[in-house]
Amino acid sequence: MSTPRYCCWRFCHPQLDEPLGNAGLQLSGRGQIETVTERSSVRQAILLLLSTRPGERVMRPQYGCDLHRLVFSPNDDTTAGLAIHYVRQAIELWEPRIDRVRLDAVRSLDEESPGLLEISLEYRLRATLENEHLVYGLNLTGEQA
Repeated sequence: MSTPRYCCWRFCHPQLDEPLGNAGLQLSGRGQIETVTERSSVRQAILLLLSTRPGERVMRPQYGCDLHRLVFSPNDDTTAGLAIHYVRQAIELWEPRIDRVRLDAVRSLDEESPGLLEISLEYRLRATLENEHLVYGLNLTGEQA
């Protein structure tokens, strides 16, 4: 039995994860803190990075992504370009376990969500060379999901 290369506590973000119950750390049926490993661990770390504003973490004030600066911006190509820039900066600085393969941002095609910017990140795990894909929705209207 091999030890997982990456392992972390399972954290449920209310706007990014399937409804699992309460937001925050998740407990198993035995009352222990649940963990996620390997690909799920890296995916969770990326989602937390993108949803954290720099300055939110007391012991690591530079950690995070500046996507919050785009709230109330028009949903156009300039905003999409800035989103790509902010995500690229954060990933290169804070996530050494991956190589960025492709990064794009486009307006949502859903007519019911005109203020939604969809950021698409395709990345490769350096340890296993597996490709993964993640889509992060940024609501530019400032409304909570």
